[in-house]
Amino acid sequence: MSHKRVAILLSGGGSNMVALADSMTGDHPARPCLVMSNDPHAGGLTKAANMGLATAAVDHRPFKGDRAAFEVELMKPLLDAQPDIVCLAGFMRVLTAGFVTHWAGRMLNIHPSLLPKYRGLHTHARALEAGDTEHGCTVHEVTAELDDGPILGQARVPINAGDTPETLAARVLVQEHILYPAVLRRYASGDRTPVLLS
Repeated sequence: MSHKRVAILLSGGGSNMVALADSMTGDHPARPCLVMSNDPHAGGLTKAANMGLATAAVDHRPFKGDRAAFEVELMKPLLDAQPDIVCLAGFMRVLTAGFVTHWAGRMLNIHPSLLPKYRGLHTHARALEAGDTEHGCTVHEVTAELDDGPILGQARVPINAGDTPETLAARVLVQEHILYPAVLRRYASGDRTPVLLS
């Protein structure tokens, strides 16, 4: 069987990238074809290279607010790698509708909240401030709206008395590393039924 090709975009340490790449072995329907970052010094690029994966970087800083020009450069290594699926794994640049539309139905993102709650940043602090009893993470298809799009999976984490944004983030991250690979495996096999973990 021919494997689906997966490109993974990250901005930081790449822990979700590692979980995804590690999962794509054996009878998994996909394989990683590229790991790319908007930060040439991202720790995730070093980890990917050490895993024998192809890497690329397009530094967003020289583009100074010209998002479209940045995305033209971002698109080049992606098109060269010919991925079937693009996974955003802690990629911290907002993508334009034009870029997202090109990959419509083929781009996934993981977000550290139970969407539609807490789109955007500082999700753990916001869940605590709201007095929520549970929190978690969501994998969704990427659309032009920020942190929107069909939900493909969620994992729930109870909020404990005495939790801080840091302790909560750490517990959610453990679930991210379980949820994202599970969703990708199902998605790559052509099944978009949500994966629900509690």
